[in-house]
Amino acid sequence: MDKPAGNLTIVMYHYVRPLKRTRFPRIKGLDLDLFEEQLGYLSRHYSFVTMEQLIDAIDGADELPPRPALLTFDDGYLDHYTYVLPKLMERKIQGSFFPPSCSAIDRRVLDVNKIHFILASNVDPDDLVATIETACRERAAEFGLEPLAHYREKYMVGNFLDPANVDYIKLMLQHALPSVLRGELIEQLFRRHVAADEATFAGELYATVEQLRLMRSCGMHIGSHGSLHQWLGHLPREEQEADIEASLGLLDAVGAAPGYRSMCYPYGSYNADTVNAIASRGFKLALTTEVALSETSAAARFRLPRLDTNHLPKDAAAPINEWTLAAGADAAVKAS
Repeated sequence: MDKPAGNLTIVMYHYVRPLKRTRFPRIKGLDLDLFEEQLGYLSRHYSFVTMEQLIDAIDGADELPPRPALLTFDDGYLDHYTYVLPKLMERKIQGSFFPPSCSAIDRRVLDVNKIHFILASNVDPDDLVATIETACRERAAEFGLEPLAHYREKYMVGNFLDPANVDYIKLMLQHALPSVLRGELIEQLFRRHVAADEATFAGELYATVEQLRLMRSCGMHIGSHGSLHQWLGHLPREEQEADIEASLGLLDAVGAAPGYRSMCYPYGSYNADTVNAIASRGFKLALTTEVALSETSAAARFRLPRLDTNHLPKDAAAPINEWTLAAGADAAVKAS
């Protein structure tokens, strides 16, 4: 008989930096001082585990300690090499890092990051909404667009991280509009408000393959975040297969162990085709952006939920449970 699944707390991080000392202090990241406070909180209440321990436990080859916690870091930012790695090494904690291969290898700025930095510039979000909607009106016939009222009703909703107008901008530019129009709008807004030289900006934003290889040699885990950071669950099976296959090149380049491959779905987007594609390529588990504590069971291995860093209590004397989580997570996370 299978043993009952235990609870696991997986925490999701993106930007971690000394925000006030950066060029974009408005970026929605975690300040480095608060990250260190969270490491202290987690150290007091949890037992940190490695990705390899988790995979072994799911496979039935190991047991996790009481109240286990796993730290995950999405998107392969230079922040993770510069700021996160030293903090984790000081405390002998493993982090699991998930860079898209196109940013690490090809030095391309992900569309999701372009959107983040557009929003972190000094432009008023309502002006961005106006620019997007003007383009929609002017090119509605060309792209067969729905009336603006349709998009507003469906996407201008807001969540616990973003007000309605910011959520609307993100969703319209991430997947609601046709890909060609999205790409043109993102490029226009990025060049106008953030940077004209994408390659130079990418060099400032992302860790290199060499840095990721060094992180792995220091005991960190490197997993896949896809190749192009796409909404995999929205793509045809063949395109999903191609994206996931292309991401394996980065794992090989950094020396990731084939027996411990892990996947972090970009945007938390996946479907049955995604699961089949990663399972057939030897992946052992996959992470979502669903907000919940995880079960360490084989049945859940390809749909493990996580907590966003914003869900961690700032002044708590006890670990997170289902009641405290529910109080702080009344909406789904639309994270990258």
